[in-house]
Amino acid sequence: MPWSIYEQLGIGPLKPTGVVIQLADRGLTYPAGVVEDVLVREVFELDCKNKLEEDFLDNLEIEDKETKVFHVARISKKNFTVGQKVLLQHSKLKFFPGKLRSRWLGPHVITKNFANGAVEIQSLKTNNTFKVNDHQLKEYCKGFQTEHIEIMDLENPIL
Repeated sequence: MPWSIYEQLGIGPLKPTGVVIQLADRGLTYPAGVVEDVLVREVFELDCKNKLEEDFLDNLEIEDKETKVFHVARISKKNFTVGQKVLLQHSKLKFFPGKLRSRWLGPHVITKNFANGAVEIQSLKTNNTFKVNDHQLKEYCKGFQTEHIEIMDLENPIL
């Protein structure tokens, strides 16, 4: 019986025990003691079971709401503007994709925004236009320019 129910019943002191219980995950637990000759009514057991079940469901509902609020607060809002360069997620199914294969295609230019989150983009390579969901896009960041690289010659150290 759980410790909380034992305290509610106020039965009296526990008799010490040397029993060790091995759990399904191979962990060990040591009972606090043993209570013998306790009369328990079925109605009490059902009330406890129903109360525990209600508490469990209430806690589960609260946890679900808190988890949803936590994740919704961390969703990044993407605000794309017309003319902005973006990358499109490569969504073709591959059975053995390479780890270093790029999952982003582009760059593409945004030509139109729709109210429902859809975006019309145009490929810079093929000039084809098509509609995609804004969740499949990310901002295009141009790489570093190689024009202003300073070259330093290293000398062998003098010993």
